Amino acid sequence: MLFDELQEKLRNAEADVSAIRSFWLQTKLGEKFTELDPKVNDPDFWKHPERDAILTEHRKLKVMVEDYQAIDKNYNDFVELLEIFKNSESELANIAPDIAKLCSRIAHFKLNLLLSEENDAINCYLSINAGAGGTESQDWAQMLLRMYLRFCERENLNVSVLDCQSGEAAGIKSATLYIRGTNAFGLLKTENGIHRLVRISPYDANKRRHTSFAGVTVIHETEDEKIDINETDLKIDTFRAGGAGGQHVNKTESAIRITHLPSGIVVQCQNERSQGQNKQVALKMLKARLIQKQEEEKRAREEAREKKKIEWGSQIRSYVLHPYKMVKDHRTDLESPRPDDVLDGDLMPFIQKTLLAIAEAKNT
Repeated sequence: MLFDELQEKLRNAEADVSAIRSFWLQTKLGEKFTELDPKVNDPDFWKHPERDAILTEHRKLKVMVEDYQAIDKNYNDFVELLEIFKNSESELANIAPDIAKLCSRIAHFKLNLLLSEENDAINCYLSINAGAGGTESQDWAQMLLRMYLRFCERENLNVSVLDCQSGEAAGIKSATLYIRGTNAFGLLKTENGIHRLVRISPYDANKRRHTSFAGVTVIHETEDEKIDINETDLKIDTFRAGGAGGQHVNKTESAIRITHLPSGIVVQCQNERSQGQNKQVALKMLKARLIQKQEEEKRAREEAREKKKIEWGSQIRSYVLHPYKMVKDHRTDLESPRPDDVLDGDLMPFIQKTLLAIAEAKNT
């Protein structure tokens, strides 16, 4: 029945509406708008030394407040209308498209609300590194690579594989992706950490259960002028690119590896056709890594001063394929009994849950 279908849609949206309401109250965005509105409408506001910044924030908050109020009201209205028209198929058919639009708007608004940090809209680099364990971990790293490529495809994000080092027998030792698109860093930043796989090994003749680990690092792209690097601090190595790539690959030493000696950070790129292009991309990655390191050190100092520490742990998620099927995020305790779907790129429930948990932690 149409009533049951529409009721299920609203029931599914209820969790998002509750999360939006909770986040809205914690962040006090409505109160911030109420404070700014009289300032902007003051006749002497044009004299304010920070008027441009205030106007920008006011416009942004106004849109968010109007969207929040419309969603909150429309959701309650449709819950009531659904009950009123439960026995009228014609009336239910009339409101069905509007309920579908509302549910889509709710999901979109929730994600935009959670992705409001300064760097969330920026493009990013995502690196995968196999842990100890040889072929097992390298195969797991390749599974993660496929998972993120599928996720980006689902979310209409553009991906370039900047570097990919194959394993000796199977899988990959490491890979680095450059991801571009709406909220690329904001969507993927919560994937940073250690990912654990438990399964019956396809490489074990005795069919024993194995545990494998792989590390994922996500850093946002940065503007070149934000950081200067002393050339004498760099060790630059060239080597022949590996993998598919046509006639050009393996004929010249076009791939670049850069080691930043003071920090020990190593980046490499082999995706571009020329050594110069690979060096340029590798330097951009290095600058992004160095800025991320600076930001992490600054946060650590601030937390030490405040004597407050939010620790998610390095192992963020477990993917269990045997003796049962389950994916569990250790930061939020969110679980999915469908690891095949998750490994096929269905990461959004985990991403949204973690973003919400981080936002709530910041506002407590």
